[in-house]
This record gives sequence, structure tokens and C-alpha cells, in this order.
Amino acid sequence: INQNFKYLKNFIRLHQVNEVDGIIADLGVSSHQFDQAERGFSTRFSAPLDMRMNKNQPFTAATVVNSYSEEKLNTVFRLYGELKNSFQITKVIVNKRELAPIQTTGELVEAVEKCFPPHKKNKFLAMLFQALRIEVNDELGALKEMLTQSLEILKVGGRLVVISYHSLEDRLVKNFIKTGNFEGVPV
Repeated sequence: INQNFKYLKNFIRLHQVNEVDGIIADLGVSSHQFDQAERGFSTRFSAPLDMRMNKNQPFTAATVVNSYSEEKLNTVFRLYGELKNSFQITKVIVNKRELAPIQTTGELVEAVEKCFPPHKKNKFLAMLFQALRIEVNDELGALKEMLTQSLEILKVGGRLVVISYHSLEDRLVKNFIKTGNFEGVPV
């Protein structure tokens, strides 16, 4: 099913299926999305600050960058980007957007340039863009919904395979499989 994970159960029922033998979830962003400059996923191009998986959704990365409170923006960078200097990044963005809205990926990169750790520009930008992408698309919320729904639709003895690409996803999946909850607390 080529659709947001959070709709897994609905799409299975749409196809008149109640249970499945297996689920394979690939959580990665496709290279096609990174290669389309206008999608705003890549640090290689100056493009609209978009990052939406679903182009029909009105909420974009520009919305996050330009309208979130300083505290909320800091939380996004700290939690989803795991950026140690999230407070500094947020301050720079808030100061920049007071002069003019940040509309493109190039403007965002330029705004946070002085926050790059020495010799780690690409890794830093990947983490920054990851944080915004996760927030825009509620990726962790969708993952949690999919994992919860998998319990309802997997046959007894069925298999759940999840391909994750960063520690935030990986932690949620491992905790859920090990303990049945997202905190990793044994029940």
C-alpha cells in the first residue's frame, strides 16, 4: 500500500482484507524526493521550504520555521534533529525571520551557517532538515499509529519488518517490539 503508514488499517479494509501474514514498512524518504528540488527536502538546492510528503497538506516547513514559537521550534530541533546546539539555531532563525520570513531552503541554510560545527556542515544540515521533515509530516506519530495497528491486522505468527534510518524511528520500533509500548517499559 503506497500510502501514509497511519492509514494502514483503513487501506487493508478498503481491499477487503482483515488480516495479513506480514507487513514490511520502509521508513526512508525516497531519493526521488531528494532529487526534486521543488520539494524542499534537499540541502543541495535552494528551493521552497516545503518538505511535505503529501503535497495536498497545507502545513509546510516554512510554516514551522516562520510561525512556531521559539520554545516549540527549539523542541523540534532538539528532539527530532537531536541537535546539541538547538537553542543557538533557534535564536538565529527567530532573529532572521523577524527581518523577513524564511521562504527557501537556501535562506534557511544561510541563516544557520554560523551554527555549523567545524567540518560537519553536511551532517548538521541533514539533522536540521530531518527535524523539520519529521515535524511537517508527523512521521513519528504515523509510525506509532502503524505499529499499533499492526497488532490488530497481523495474523498470529505473522511478521512485522520495519526498515528504519535514524535512531528516533529505531528506538520506537525496538521498544514497541520488545515491550509493546513506545517507552520501552516492561508491562
